[in-house]
Amino acid sequence: MLWVKAFHIVFVASWFAGLFYLPRIFVNLAMVPPDSTAERERLLLMARKLLRFMNILMVPALGLGLWLWLGYGIGSNPQADWMSLKLGVVLLVLGYHHVCMRHLRYFESGEASHSHIWYRWFNEAPVLLMVAAVLLVVLKPF
Repeated sequence: MLWVKAFHIVFVASWFAGLFYLPRIFVNLAMVPPDSTAERERLLLMARKLLRFMNILMVPALGLGLWLWLGYGIGSNPQADWMSLKLGVVLLVLGYHHVCMRHLRYFESGEASHSHIWYRWFNEAPVLLMVAAVLLVVLKPF
């Protein structure tokens, strides 16, 4: 199980790297002047490639997490309320990933309406989610 845990951590960290950087590309896209087509297309290409890579990393991160959850029998342990909260955080991370996909589609279609300042704040959410997940796993407060 330690191998599974190690690879789960690697894939989660890699997935989160994308979740940290994709909104940063959105910040730059929101700042592109309307007449700078080449810059906009280059940033969109970077965002598409990063999102594709994030989608690939997400699958083993979730699969290995499920393997750990089932393997340790945490779901059947009434003393493991921390895991219910952590699974809630995982659902929020999946929701954030989905929202990132939607924002990329908005940029691709020219319908993005948020400012670069909004995207700077949006970029902070995965940091808070990661901190919450790590604290729950390490401290197991409940």
